[in-house]
Amino acid sequence: MYLLKTEATFDSAHFLRGYNGKCANLHGHTWRVEVTVGSDTLTASGEQRGMVIDFADLKKAVRNLADRFDHTLIYESGSLRDATLSALEAEGFSLTAFPLRPTAEHFAAYFYQELAQRLPVRRVAVYETPENCAVYEED
Repeated sequence: MYLLKTEATFDSAHFLRGYNGKCANLHGHTWRVEVTVGSDTLTASGEQRGMVIDFADLKKAVRNLADRFDHTLIYESGSLRDATLSALEAEGFSLTAFPLRPTAEHFAAYFYQELAQRLPVRRVAVYETPENCAVYEED
């Protein structure tokens, strides 16, 4: 198995609705997304001969996805009142609704599923701090 790995970071704020602890409050992270792709074989011919995938293409795909979340408030759909959303939008804040609770676990699965549509993804790790990460991989 040949494995390639790349990473991207994004800065964002979030909170965990219904959580009994500090993370119920609005706070931010520098998230680090580490994506591993792999294949049993390498490309046999053409420009990408001897490669699993061109690193440039891999980095671009991961960076483009991470950029969707950069410098925004990521909130779980339905977790903020309409008046709150309207006030934040009126102030010009960048808001990103996420269909699930915005946890590292859900981000890892989200990045995996989005990237696996076009890349041979093996695993995704999402670090919300330098020491703590969630990993998602499928069998």
